[in-house]
Amino acid sequence: MQVILLMMPPAMGEELERRLHSTKASGVECEVLHARELERVPDLLPPGLVVVWDEGGPLEPLAALCRHLDARRFFARTQLLVLTQRNAAGCEALAQAGADECLAPPGEPWGARLVALQRRLKPRGEPPAAMSSQEFRRSSLEPSFQALMSGFSAIAGDEMFRGLVAQLGSAFHGVGALVGVLTEEQDTLRTLAFWSEDHFEENFTFPLTGTAHQEALRRGFFHVPEGARMYFPSDRTLSRLGTGGYLGGVLRDTKGRAVGVLAVGRRGALAVDRKDHVLLEVFAARAEAELERLHAEAELVQTRVFLRNFLEAVPDPIFIKDRTHRWIILNSAFARVMGLPMEKLVDKTDYDLLPAHEAALFWERDEQVFSSGQPNEHEERLTDPSGNTRIVITKKALFTVMSGEPFLIAIIRDITEARRMETQLQLSERMASVGTLAAGVAHEINNPLAYISSNLAFLAEQLEQETAWAEQRAEMRDAVQESLEGTRRVRLIVQDLKSFSRADDESQGLVDAHRVIQGSLRLVRNELEHRAQLSLELNAVPPVLGNESRLAQVIVNLLVNALQAFAPERLAGDNRIRIVTRAEAERVHIKVEDNGQGMTPEVQRRIFDPFFTTKPVGVGTGLGLSICNTIIQGMGGSIEVESVPGVGSTFHLNFPAMRDSGREPPAPQKPAGPRKGPRRRVLLIDDEPAVGAAVRRLLYEFHEIHSVQDAREALQLIHRGERYDAILCDVMMKGMSGVDFILELENLSPELARHTGLMSAGIFSEQARAFIAARGLDFLRKPFEREGLRLFVERLCG
Repeated sequence: MQVILLMMPPAMGEELERRLHSTKASGVECEVLHARELERVPDLLPPGLVVVWDEGGPLEPLAALCRHLDARRFFARTQLLVLTQRNAAGCEALAQAGADECLAPPGEPWGARLVALQRRLKPRGEPPAAMSSQEFRRSSLEPSFQALMSGFSAIAGDEMFRGLVAQLGSAFHGVGALVGVLTEEQDTLRTLAFWSEDHFEENFTFPLTGTAHQEALRRGFFHVPEGARMYFPSDRTLSRLGTGGYLGGVLRDTKGRAVGVLAVGRRGALAVDRKDHVLLEVFAARAEAELERLHAEAELVQTRVFLRNFLEAVPDPIFIKDRTHRWIILNSAFARVMGLPMEKLVDKTDYDLLPAHEAALFWERDEQVFSSGQPNEHEERLTDPSGNTRIVITKKALFTVMSGEPFLIAIIRDITEARRMETQLQLSERMASVGTLAAGVAHEINNPLAYISSNLAFLAEQLEQETAWAEQRAEMRDAVQESLEGTRRVRLIVQDLKSFSRADDESQGLVDAHRVIQGSLRLVRNELEHRAQLSLELNAVPPVLGNESRLAQVIVNLLVNALQAFAPERLAGDNRIRIVTRAEAERVHIKVEDNGQGMTPEVQRRIFDPFFTTKPVGVGTGLGLSICNTIIQGMGGSIEVESVPGVGSTFHLNFPAMRDSGREPPAPQKPAGPRKGPRRRVLLIDDEPAVGAAVRRLLYEFHEIHSVQDAREALQLIHRGERYDAILCDVMMKGMSGVDFILELENLSPELARHTGLMSAGIFSEQARAFIAARGLDFLRKPFEREGLRLFVERLCG
């Protein structure tokens, strides 16, 4: 007999052990186990006696202990006894909690209690002296329980089911045992483990109709003491094993639905009692628990597969980060954006793969979501490990799992191509405006060209004469001055066109609103002079932050729209356009007003929508005002319209003002007078011979100019030992460009390369722009005047 003394004081434990061993009861031997803590007690209490010591104090902890022990014992096979000094009410409460008896310590008589308990463990109607084969079988139930509670706790799956049926067959001395589950059709059973005469057979599926297992499923518990094959002749498992006695029980899921069978068979008779039922129930409970675990595991796998398929089906990149900002789940679309396989991204952070400045920004924005719990959305630049940069819009949100652990989910939309198309549309719209003004621009250029050409012809005729009167010389001087003024006008118009149409829209800086307005007016001056009266009220305003060419696009677009709003039959004197600027409350206001046809409220609500236009087909794209709105918002400003049909329209532009730092502006430097210093030797490289001749004429008083038309020829001269104080080279040339020339010169003569400058009438290569900016090279724009050219050359020589 095993006796467990739980939480017993040492002195009392020794006294009880002495009394238990000294009992005179015949056939009762005690194996005493002292357990100081509940953790030392087996999970399933063995047959015998458990004695609990009550040290006093609150009743509820002791009652909870009794309930816990009662749940772990095997019905009447284990006696639960409490040694306590509590009154009748306390003892009754302990009895309600599961205690079989409450005794005052040390308790009497122990021998009689042990004899009664031993009798309870023996089968009824059988003499204790003789042990039959049935009693021998039952004596093996205890090891089966121990194996179930200890050995099977650490195994799972097929191994657990095989061990379960082997132990079940051994406990009942059976010829076979099986555990099986219903198939989806519910009319067949598939074995998970099949034990037959000390070996395992391969799993198989068989029909349920006419089998003992069908009855077990229907009844919940089914027992045939003997003759099972006779009752179920079509049951092939019974016939093959020669089964006489059969015991089977149903396996159920958490919802109580029958899902399988646990059964054991014996060749001879199989007599069972309540303890055997309980044994089968305990084994079935373990099988049900494992089936539920496998079902949950399968559902988890299915959920993971579903989530993976869902993520892969979404074309946009998606990722999930944990609280340490590590990617834990992502889809292949995100892997493609990053340019790496998924396995190289999982468990990494932004700092592991992205440039530091981008990683810091992403980390900060992720942390905002984690801290606030609020979603956010940002347009961001994402540079993958190979250096490719994309423009993306990232939407992020927070979610938590059942444990409360937070995770961040983000979905990304790649708008790189959309931004590129948007830039092209803006440029197209800008050039469409230029095309609209082409006739006026041509008129603005042709007028000065007409008198420049006439004046040059007059000068040529006068220079052919051998003598010239003073009056003629004065006339010649006037012709030269007029021609110079004409070239200045042409240069300004060309500069305005270049500023208006150039594609470097990303540059930001301080913009002088008045300079932009004056340049835009020069582009539309011809149209204005013939179509309307212009009124300007340009009050002093601070600069605004933005892009000069983009703001010019807005002003030109508004002026063109105003001109198109005038009815064709109206006289130019009746049409008025008014531009007003003013500064107010840290804002810069620009107003463009006309007295044209005006707009209805319905049109006003839609004028900033893309592709909306009231113009005839082929006249407008419907993108002008939409792009204007985008440009102004990008500068931090706003655009509003007021319009009355038949009265006119007014567009209000508002921008944040940029104040200077308070420092006094530097005093304007007076242009330096003609310098008569040492003459320098300058090499000029330009594939236009006329440019070289013109530069020689302009600088002949100051420097010696050596002109060539080919950069390769210039390199040969330097290689042969020709010495120069400075080099002035055109950027865009046939054959070798100015950029290529400098790269060669840096290898041939690094010192001379530092005294080399570039010039051009227009840089059409983005690589050339980047090269000039990276090297910090001096650059001179064509056309140039003599004084500007002289100062540029002096900087190169210095």
